[in-house]
Amino acid sequence: MIRSMLTRRQFSRLIVGSGLLASGNFEAATAFPAQSAEQAATPDCDVLIKSGTVIDPGQNLHAQLDVAVKDGKILELSPDIPAARALRVVSAKGKIVTPGLIDVHVHVFEGVGPTGLNADQYCLGRGVTTAVDAGSTGYADIAGFRQYVIKPSATRVYALVDIGARGTLLGLIGNYANLDWVNAQLTARAAETNKPDVVGIKVRLSREITGSNDLEILKRALEAARISHLPLMVHVGDSFSPLPEILVQMRKGDVLTHCYTGRPHGPLDSNGKIIPEILDCRQRGVLFDVGDGGPHLDLDVAEKCLQQNFLPDTIGTDLGGLSYNGPVYDLVTELSKFLPLGLSVDQVIERVTVRPTRVFNFGAELGNLRSGTVADITILEVREGSFLFMDSSGKKRTGKQKLQSAAAIRAGKLYVNRSEDLLNS
Repeated sequence: MIRSMLTRRQFSRLIVGSGLLASGNFEAATAFPAQSAEQAATPDCDVLIKSGTVIDPGQNLHAQLDVAVKDGKILELSPDIPAARALRVVSAKGKIVTPGLIDVHVHVFEGVGPTGLNADQYCLGRGVTTAVDAGSTGYADIAGFRQYVIKPSATRVYALVDIGARGTLLGLIGNYANLDWVNAQLTARAAETNKPDVVGIKVRLSREITGSNDLEILKRALEAARISHLPLMVHVGDSFSPLPEILVQMRKGDVLTHCYTGRPHGPLDSNGKIIPEILDCRQRGVLFDVGDGGPHLDLDVAEKCLQQNFLPDTIGTDLGGLSYNGPVYDLVTELSKFLPLGLSVDQVIERVTVRPTRVFNFGAELGNLRSGTVADITILEVREGSFLFMDSSGKKRTGKQKLQSAAAIRAGKLYVNRSEDLLNS
């Protein structure tokens, strides 16, 4: 089993002691040494990542390459770039170098409600350079989220505006019960006003939130998405109405999250087969996100869907205050869960790098390591052994590999991850 990660206090001590977030300096660790470069007269790059295996699905790359970074952008990918060209050299020997990981489903309104986590601790500190907060706020408080989370975070944070006035931050049962607070026009206006930080609309269609009004609430959320020209992320699982009545209304580019839910009205019929409406949605361009969150991923359901070649488009964690200490932990652990289910390392990396950029318009070229793009990079270690993964219902899978974040580069600045020191399997 995996033990508890860094506490917020421990993380604060680490950051204060090392100056990582303040300066972007990389602090050497035994598992991930930073080396001093032999200085040339005129070095032409700031950071050089040496000897790693670059996996960049957006460019169909899987090769041992060096990555040079200059002025916060990717300068070059080449084999054997001389160390003398760099001001700082980082050894990635035996590790994987990917575009900065993107988690399309988190809750990071820290200090407000039970679900909000610190983005820098639980995202950037775990290898995620870009995170999308999936509806923690509604039209009443999205401006505050921008001011107090998006702007000060080192993590690149975007947001979805929830169709409910106060979003999901308070975790209230019957959150949409008062339809006067479910307002398409005000939601759309808030999304428009807060672009480009807002990249979508969110609606939660579980019966404990909607009561019997789920189809009316979906109608209003779709209207807000239409007015604001944004995709809609739809939370499903134990809806009042049957899932096909929800799916038929979703549009190309919308996202169904919790796609492997084991709750009533999920993706499988009584015989364990994917319902045809799910397949129809995929054909017309609806996208599917994992959105684990603890109660929303059933390993048996996921395995049956994967066996029928129904793979997720994105692997979002739905990481929040109720799941960071298990069974989700962080994005790299979530990716690792899918390895014993049959996905390859390249396939899971694809779903947290290039594919999220096809879901949301981030206003920057993310998800790849092309020359000239922003230098968001994640360095991963693949641990070999026997690792136990669980869902919230206690279903278990044992894998032979586990991905571990070693470091991240966000816009050219280096950040080390020390959480591996507190992990045990």
